[in-house]
Amino acid sequence: MTTNDNKKPAEAELDTEVLQDLVTAVDMGGRKPTGLTARLMMLVALCWSLFQLWYASPLPFILNFGVVTDGIARSIHLAFALFLAALSYPALARSPRDRVPLTDWAIGIAGAASTLYLVVFYRELSLRPGLPTTTDVVVSVIGVLVLLEMARRAVGPAITVIALVMLGYIFAGPMLPGMIAHKGASLSRAASQMWLTSEGVFGVALGVSTNVVFMFVLFGTLLEKAGAGGYFIRLAFSLLGGFRGGPAKAAVAASGMTGVISGSSIANVVTTGTFTIPLMKRVGYPAVKAGAVECAASVNGQIMPPVMGAAAFLIAEYVGISYADVVKHAFFPALLTYGSLFYIVDIEAMKMGLKGLPVNRRGTLVSSLLRALMNICGMIVLSGLVYYGIGWTKTVFGGAATMMVAVAVTAVYIGLIAYRAKFPDSPQDDPGHAFVEVPDFRTTVRTGLHFILPVVVLIWCLMVEELSPGLSAFWGCIVLILLIVTQRPLTAWFRKEGPEKVRADAVLGFRNLFDGLIAGARNMTTVGIATSTAGVVVGTVLLTGVGLVMTEVVEIVSGGNLLIMLFLTAIICIILGMGMPTTASYVVVATLMAPVIVDLAAKNDLALPLVAVHLFVFYFGLMADVTPPVGLAAYAASAISGADPVKTGFQGFRYEIRTALLPFIFVFNHRLLMIDIDGPVEFVLMVVGSAAAMTAFVAATQQWLIIRNRLYETALLFLVCFTLFRPGFWMDMVQEPFSFAPAAEVFAEADQTEPGEPLFIRFEAQTSSGDIVEKTVRLRLGEGPTGDRRMRAEGLGLSRLGDEVMVSTVRLRSQAAKFGIQPGDRVIALVRPTDRPSAQWFMLPALALLGLIFAAQVRRKRRLLAAGTPLHAS
Repeated sequence: MTTNDNKKPAEAELDTEVLQDLVTAVDMGGRKPTGLTARLMMLVALCWSLFQLWYASPLPFILNFGVVTDGIARSIHLAFALFLAALSYPALARSPRDRVPLTDWAIGIAGAASTLYLVVFYRELSLRPGLPTTTDVVVSVIGVLVLLEMARRAVGPAITVIALVMLGYIFAGPMLPGMIAHKGASLSRAASQMWLTSEGVFGVALGVSTNVVFMFVLFGTLLEKAGAGGYFIRLAFSLLGGFRGGPAKAAVAASGMTGVISGSSIANVVTTGTFTIPLMKRVGYPAVKAGAVECAASVNGQIMPPVMGAAAFLIAEYVGISYADVVKHAFFPALLTYGSLFYIVDIEAMKMGLKGLPVNRRGTLVSSLLRALMNICGMIVLSGLVYYGIGWTKTVFGGAATMMVAVAVTAVYIGLIAYRAKFPDSPQDDPGHAFVEVPDFRTTVRTGLHFILPVVVLIWCLMVEELSPGLSAFWGCIVLILLIVTQRPLTAWFRKEGPEKVRADAVLGFRNLFDGLIAGARNMTTVGIATSTAGVVVGTVLLTGVGLVMTEVVEIVSGGNLLIMLFLTAIICIILGMGMPTTASYVVVATLMAPVIVDLAAKNDLALPLVAVHLFVFYFGLMADVTPPVGLAAYAASAISGADPVKTGFQGFRYEIRTALLPFIFVFNHRLLMIDIDGPVEFVLMVVGSAAAMTAFVAATQQWLIIRNRLYETALLFLVCFTLFRPGFWMDMVQEPFSFAPAAEVFAEADQTEPGEPLFIRFEAQTSSGDIVEKTVRLRLGEGPTGDRRMRAEGLGLSRLGDEVMVSTVRLRSQAAKFGIQPGDRVIALVRPTDRPSAQWFMLPALALLGLIFAAQVRRKRRLLAAGTPLHAS
């Protein structure tokens, strides 16, 4: 047993305090003032949450009072964020923590005033677009400078340096050499772009933060304050703690469940790692591997829908698809990466001959597997039950279904609280309680079934009512507010503990609600600052066209090789994402690198869906959280494990190689994103093939399938993985995947293509340097009675001149514009998929080869066991 496991209670409590301080310092700032300043900060945070609840609610429109426009809401949102950041985050390491210096008061007031200037003079500014006055320019400069300083303090130096480089690029354009030169811009033009329009700081990213992200962060914070976070951890341990290497598997499951409600990798690490890392060490995991497992699991929590570190909503906005579509595309890769992490920790346990925690119950293997399956598929089952189990009421009863569901949820809630009250509180309900054995599943699950109801309401609003994500999160928050206030007094009332206890629990409920509203706003400070600072990058790209430069640089360095291009793009995404939170990282890498992949893939005849490109850059931007030397999640995990943070980061990155593989796969195989799947048979083949491919990849990289691999087995496992993930590669050698038809047929093909289905078109275009290039684009058709209307719905207008088809119009920010299509480009061919045998036939020999390797290792394992040789010593 390690030294860490023998700590006295006081020392353990101190460690918990230090870890909580770490999360607070990262998410809320390291300053802890007292007295009037502390009360003022709480009041400002509370007002911010109340403002966002009002803005998200339907009440302003029902009452026709207090309606806030989107532009004004963004300004108020950023004003709160700047003011709280100035008061919460010290300027320097030696700055005072117990008080706010006068300079920070001045900076905070200046930042808030600069944003509220857009609110007060909203009408005047709208009447002089592009013609800023001297006062406008001065206010804009002050606002940008305060924003950059707050980004340095709250988000870190990485995004601040990137923003400064971008601003410098705007003014230095005429002095730069070669392809990176541009005509530059005046201070007035740059100030107007960054601060006075919706194409800079107050752009799409801040808009999504204002309209959607705040409500989901508040939803997660309130769920945590209600006790759901601890409940998810206990549930994970009750399901998986008794298995081989159980604490590590529980860490994976708990991080996945808390990742659903959290927007921070570091918060995930500390929330679950406080319990899981010491337990992993207790059952035999080395400190480095214990920290790395938690680090990998917590980072993967950011790719797990529905929140995805708030990037899901940004992806929907940037790609131009619905939020539900983003969840659909992102869910299977997330499930795949979590399933493979389960396999990795199981392999590590087998290598070291580890056991699980002691179990105080008896059960069959079948019941244990069923509990594990419930844990892994819980969100899928819950979503399915809501959509198919009660979604039919919307069709049958129409508008009355909403009231019926509300009454049913209330009745179920009261029934679950009454059921919970029949049993005493479990010792594990105490957050400071350490697990020494696996909690009983039935005892654990009944203590928090009511926490599922807010999630049910959220799913109902999103999937059945089809409300906007922001409004759906609002109703979820309302249910949570009622739950926080009533769960304790109702429990006391059902237990007949007397009116004094009921009143005391009611007061405690309101105090928890008050703390949750404040914590939700404080947690949003970094997100608001990060998304608005990322807007500087977006504004620079729109003003200077630097995105075209990035494309040409990557193309030149890679020599036109697509795979090298993707590797270079992945490395750039990791570098750009270093030291930045998930949301900011995605905005930066999506703005700079997504157009690069789209353009270069199109030139290589790889017609990509836009969502695949954005998920590619999102995954690699997120990898920076675990990549040394900056990986913040690795530092948080090592603070708990006591291991070296760099070693923890490298081990975590080794575990995350499987996550880094997936973006390359779904760039070439869109079926992983639920795209181009024709029928249930293809879906089953995709799921089985992908699961087997990921198993083969993990076994190859970990050098272990069921026992240690032979060298040739590892090589064959890589071949199996490649074939199962990309069977089309071998089929393309047999027969070309596409055939070309005359350009004039594009209109007839569009007429026969249903809305939402893809149309593949090959264009001839001229680059900024004057070169003629050809590129193939996958255009998803919009709604319309004719093919021409369907193409125009996605921003593409074509005109026919004899046998030639030219691009006549491209709507700004449309799907066509995002593919880099411009007026004047020429359609040179219609691209049709070739009628050929399914590429899935190549899966059969790959699965057979995997089976042979498995059988060979089973025989070798039996021989070792018969000889009495431990498997982990083989």
